[in-house]
Amino acid sequence: MALRSKTIKTGLERVPHRALLYATGIPKSEMDKPFIGVATSFTDIIPGHVGMRDLERFIEKGVHTGGGYPFFFGVPGICDGIAMGHKGMHYSLASRELIADMVETIAEAHRLDGLVLLTNCDKITPGMLMAAARLNIPAILVTAGPMLAGHYRGRRLNLTSDTFEAVGKYKKGLIKEDELQALEMCACPGGGSCQGMYTANTMACITESLGMSLPGCATSPAVLADKKRIAFESGKRIVELIKKNITPKKIMTDNAFKNAIMVDLALGGSTNTVLHIPAIAHEAGIRLQLETFDALSKKTPHITNMIPGGTYYMEDLNYAGGIPAVLKRLKGRLYPSLTVSGKNITEIAAHAHITDEDVVRPLEKSYHKEGGIAILKGNLAPDGAVVKQTAVSGNMMSFEGTAKVFNSEEDAMKAILSGKIKPGDVVVIRYEGPKGGPGMREMLSPTSAIAGMGLSESVALITDGRFSGGTRGPCIGHVSPEAMEGGPIAVIKNGDRIKIDIPKRKLDVLVSEDEISRRLSRWKKPEPKIRHGYLARYAKLVSSAGSGAIMLDT
Repeated sequence: MALRSKTIKTGLERVPHRALLYATGIPKSEMDKPFIGVATSFTDIIPGHVGMRDLERFIEKGVHTGGGYPFFFGVPGICDGIAMGHKGMHYSLASRELIADMVETIAEAHRLDGLVLLTNCDKITPGMLMAAARLNIPAILVTAGPMLAGHYRGRRLNLTSDTFEAVGKYKKGLIKEDELQALEMCACPGGGSCQGMYTANTMACITESLGMSLPGCATSPAVLADKKRIAFESGKRIVELIKKNITPKKIMTDNAFKNAIMVDLALGGSTNTVLHIPAIAHEAGIRLQLETFDALSKKTPHITNMIPGGTYYMEDLNYAGGIPAVLKRLKGRLYPSLTVSGKNITEIAAHAHITDEDVVRPLEKSYHKEGGIAILKGNLAPDGAVVKQTAVSGNMMSFEGTAKVFNSEEDAMKAILSGKIKPGDVVVIRYEGPKGGPGMREMLSPTSAIAGMGLSESVALITDGRFSGGTRGPCIGHVSPEAMEGGPIAVIKNGDRIKIDIPKRKLDVLVSEDEISRRLSRWKKPEPKIRHGYLARYAKLVSSAGSGAIMLDT
């Protein structure tokens, strides 16, 4: 077993290095063991991460049991829900690149032999997967698990429907202040990632489907003892991965990405995966085109009816058999692919058990014939746009309406809450893309306000920004090229007619090509919204949403 850590602990010239290592308290008997970095995103401010101290202990026990020596280091995290609807959301997607860079920096600087990556929420999990692929040293992820459902007066609660959408309901007089305050207290009962198939849980499911976490990890709730056992086994397993030199690029292959996308589509996962999966694939040296999602979506049935678009919670999926159960439904379509467990993904699928036939339906009884995501193109989005089609009602799959144009999320939100948006409108929010935002903010506040005010069956929303996994209704994001790049969305005017046809994968503004060309010839690029600090640098280097909003090297 060739250890990278010998670089810092073997030979006469490493006397100073060993002296510093001994200063940490490491016993001499442990010096020859593999050095395992445990990257933890524990923080007191993110519900999905507050319980990680317990998981850190069990990972540590597992590493020692397996024959390694663990070193913990911190990675920052952002709660998208808390960052939503204000300046903080500019930093969320941009933090993904910082997380990948930080893990790379610590692992390379200290020549760690392997990594256990303890993560949970939206941009932290993809950032850690990007780092694992980039470093290509043995690595395993532990996603800290979903939150249990909230409860209020006999019904189950979740973050999106019962807090974000409650704002619009209260504004319209559909609920009273005492109920609003009760929902604040009851919707999120404790630690864990938000309860539905939002971005955090979607990425956990993708991580397991990619083969980078142990079976059952994605859906096991944060508060259960089972999650601690998974953490222990992950710590133990990383040492075996080092001994066998099983690296992330041997796991995250082209086959693995196709499997992960199929699971994502079967689950009806967050549209943010269309940003994250290509970014992870890029780090693994695999070019994954936007069209791959659409091609697989057309032949992958949607078999789980998860909130926000459906009725089931992550705990329901867990008790129905978790991701192995979903893999079992897809087993005839899966591509052979190695996992960190040592088993092939097809073997995991073959031995899985399904305990609820409605939570994880047979393919022939699917909720929808196609998968969760659709890629739209047209003169409004020449390079593509993304919609979570399984969260759109049947009568809104094709829609034509009148553009109401806003150059920021804040302006749109004011118009929605003041009653200026009417049935038949298409809300257009631009200059919120990767460059224009900068940081491609999530539009959960306006989409939830539209839904809460009872307009999701008569109003659509289009943006070059993105959406939370909690978004439902005819909401189309990732419009590329974005407005800041001079894409057609930059020259839409109030009163333009916009046509959405999800079955035909079309998104068009109903003006002539000559008129679009004339408008673009007069368009002037606006000054950046943010001119200093990390976000200013990010805006200069980030690529289009259509390619995963990755940071370019030059």
